[in-house]
Amino acid sequence: MSKVNYENRGPVAWITINRPEVKNAVDVETHEQLSAAFADFRDDDDLRVAVLRGADGTFTAGADLRTHAPEWQTVGPMVGRERLEDGLSGITRGPLARMAKPIIASIDGWCLGHGIELAMACDLRIASDRAKFGTFEVRRGMHSADGGIVRLVNACGVGFAMELVLTGEPVSAERAYHANMVNRVVPAEELEAATELLVQQILRCDQAAIESAKETVHEVIGRPLHDQLRVEAMWGYALCGGNTTVAARSQQFFDKTDAGRAGETATPLV
Repeated sequence: MSKVNYENRGPVAWITINRPEVKNAVDVETHEQLSAAFADFRDDDDLRVAVLRGADGTFTAGADLRTHAPEWQTVGPMVGRERLEDGLSGITRGPLARMAKPIIASIDGWCLGHGIELAMACDLRIASDRAKFGTFEVRRGMHSADGGIVRLVNACGVGFAMELVLTGEPVSAERAYHANMVNRVVPAEELEAATELLVQQILRCDQAAIESAKETVHEVIGRPLHDQLRVEAMWGYALCGGNTTVAARSQQFFDKTDAGRAGETATPLV
């Protein structure tokens, strides 16, 4: 049985970590299969959005210490430098982390350790109300090495990141929402439907605009304000001037026929 289920539903790739017997912990083989799945998603022009989730009510309990911990203990201190372009599970660091297509994390149950690194490497995160988040690595003599600390600080701020990485205690989905760690929290029984709604909201938008916007966000992170404004102007005006769908999509707006309108001229999303 595959440790990662990869299913294409039209333009959407659904990627499911499938090791429920160990709470979907990511061993070396799972890392390899996740990396292959994300590479396939990136390279398939018919796919526009990916959803990452875990099987049977758990996102993932993190890296499988049965396989990873012995390896980390024997590779020596240079392993970090050797793996700079090879993020664990594919999207946490390296070339796959820079893909322009959007990725959604659909989080149910436990999201621990490397699970937080995976979730924070996605562009949007939607969680069930029973989801719980924690960086328990510090209890085992380790801490995040694949973007967990960096992305928590960038998205949630120093105070919240410090609480997670210094205490090794979990936080609820509600707490994660208020800390900007997740975008939405929904009842557990509504998670898949709410994830699908989020997918459809992305799909109604122009793909070139979506990808340019994501790349712009990544380009401005960490730059001074003046540089951020220049990057946004360069990317934004280049898109407006070169995207051939602008006229047709603008006409749909004028005609009030574009999908997902609200108010007096509401239209269905799909």
